[in-house]
Amino acid sequence: MSNTLQRWQLNRYGAHHLSLESHPVPRPGPGEVLVRVEAVSLNYRDKLMIDNGMGMPLTMPFTPASDMCGTVIATGEGVTRWRAEDRIVSTFWAGWMDGVCPADAFALGGTGPGMLASHVLLNEHWAVAAPRSLTAAQASTLPCAGLTAWFALVETGALRAGQTVLVHGTGGVALFGLQIARAHGAQVIVVSGSDTKLEQARALGASHGINRQGTADWVSAAREWTGGRGVDHVLEIVGGANLGRSLQTLGQGGRASVIGILEGDQISSSVFPVIMGRPTIQGISVGHRRALEELVRAVDATGLQPVIAAEYDYTKLPLALDHLEHGPFGKVVLKF
Repeated sequence: MSNTLQRWQLNRYGAHHLSLESHPVPRPGPGEVLVRVEAVSLNYRDKLMIDNGMGMPLTMPFTPASDMCGTVIATGEGVTRWRAEDRIVSTFWAGWMDGVCPADAFALGGTGPGMLASHVLLNEHWAVAAPRSLTAAQASTLPCAGLTAWFALVETGALRAGQTVLVHGTGGVALFGLQIARAHGAQVIVVSGSDTKLEQARALGASHGINRQGTADWVSAAREWTGGRGVDHVLEIVGGANLGRSLQTLGQGGRASVIGILEGDQISSSVFPVIMGRPTIQGISVGHRRALEELVRAVDATGLQPVIAAEYDYTKLPLALDHLEHGPFGKVVLKF
């Protein structure tokens, strides 16, 4: 094992302040595992953390990213969950195992340690076994994007066959929502501003695509496609005033999962779709470890293949972030 690790870190906010630094490889302490990182999946959140920390009191130097797949190479005293050569993925939340998220839980790549390094130390409880059926790059996409869609639709949404799911865009969460919904026998409407991406979504299993740029009223178009009944679930990834439009697509008693903030951190809607439609509006902040374990089992059972837009060498982080900024079809991954 090399005695040196490489780690991306930030001393001041802004991507131009990122630097790749060398450090000694640490030894795992009690309850910790040392992991050789093989792949890190980027989320839009990572870009925001690099830009401004999202209002969190980050400690500098700061290492971004929460989603990692790697191999355990050493264990500390008292570790029972893992042994050397086990392949694992990180959990997004450190300390949220099941049920209600405890007040002292924290997110990796934020107030918790970041994963953009060749080696990382993790508490043994902050990881789950990687899917047997996926590559490291594919597996690294599950902890945030995959689990967010799963938690919204399956863990809390009770998704079932015959229902209709509407997703916005073709990023990581949206495409996981599409694939998870199809695996459960649901139909999926994709709303996008690109005909090319809509064609790609149809090839992935989308039942219907609506170009929001070329359709004067995509809300009516979605309801019309359902025969006027409305959709059962919406993955609200855009935020802002888009939530109001999403609520109008829902059928009676439908569910909107509020996930993204692409149009800002303030959401708005007329009260009438809420009063007349009786929707459930739920916020989704990824999910707990038990749900991630269930997602991993489902991936292995169904053969779900995460969509990767591009893989970059870990030294090419600025290029990967630029790709992320321009709305990829699927996930952007860095490989170590």
